[in-house]
Amino acid sequence: MGLDFSGQKVRIVTDRQIALPASIIAIGAFDGVHRGHQDLIRTAVTAAHDQGLPAVIWTFDPPPKVHFGRATQLCPLSEKLSRIAALGPDYIVVAPFTALYASRSPEDFIADLARINPVGIHVGADFRFGARQAGDVSLLAQHFPLVEAQATCCCAGETISSSRIRALRAAGEIDAAHALLGGPTPWQIMGAAWATADMRHAEEHDVWN
Repeated sequence: MGLDFSGQKVRIVTDRQIALPASIIAIGAFDGVHRGHQDLIRTAVTAAHDQGLPAVIWTFDPPPKVHFGRATQLCPLSEKLSRIAALGPDYIVVAPFTALYASRSPEDFIADLARINPVGIHVGADFRFGARQAGDVSLLAQHFPLVEAQATCCCAGETISSSRIRALRAAGEIDAAHALLGGPTPWQIMGAAWATADMRHAEEHDVWN
């Protein structure tokens, strides 16, 4: 499906609807598409376009932490897609994160990626994938050229993360939360209650994070 978000043309597909001869990918849950996510996506898009390759953003719906009941979703899929599209990729792959998907092996995920023949994968250093967190960046690097993202920090020196943004909202620090998201926030917040328990699940090594 081809969609036009404010002049940005991007194809939205599922993980079963795409095959490419070559690509550069950024992978992540990207819940809220905060400043750290934006840096990762921009870097991948720039690298792809510099090489004349399609830029592919691979994400999951719902975000894995939301599927497992460990977090409240920051924004609906439509808003996430709009924010990602504004960063200029050619494709956004949305993998439906079901119980069956979560139970798949790391090798299954690697086979999915192989269908778009990535010559570079941009991902956070703590990315884990597959059942029982069995896959990590070292496994990805055995199959594909890998670029690990450095964490993006705010002016206070704290790492920007979706969990941090949830905690700020739960504490009523709305301006601080929006600052970490970066720029205007036209996205819709899902739900009025933001449990402070989300911070207890800000693990560095979560499944499919």
